[in-house]
Amino acid sequence: MGRVSSKTLRRWVSRKTNELLVETIRLLRRAATQNKAPIWRAAAELLARPRRSRIEVDVGKLAKVTKPNDVVLVPGKLLGGGTLPHPVVVAAFSWSAGAKRKVEAAGGKVITIQQLLRENPRGSRVKLVR
Repeated sequence: MGRVSSKTLRRWVSRKTNELLVETIRLLRRAATQNKAPIWRAAAELLARPRRSRIEVDVGKLAKVTKPNDVVLVPGKLLGGGTLPHPVVVAAFSWSAGAKRKVEAAGGKVITIQQLLRENPRGSRVKLVR
């Protein structure tokens, strides 16, 4: 996906009715500018997309693309399909109960994107999973 223009991004965000989603996108865009961290800009663009094209990632995919103790950003929903053999920290906009149970059973934790922004404003060593 190429970079989305600011005008398009504003139009997408203006159509959102979920206040938490709009606030998260706003915080991500601000963090991208203040910390010169392109990962936050990319996450904001992915979250601002229409609902039908929003990211959904299974726990099984995380097992394939991560190593133990990685920090992963899912700009969408984390789903419970598959297994996770090692601990990871997953920041997602939303998650299913089964996904949270599987991540915690592997020794990891699930946090919100806003919590990740507070803990790691520069976005260093964070993997964006699509």
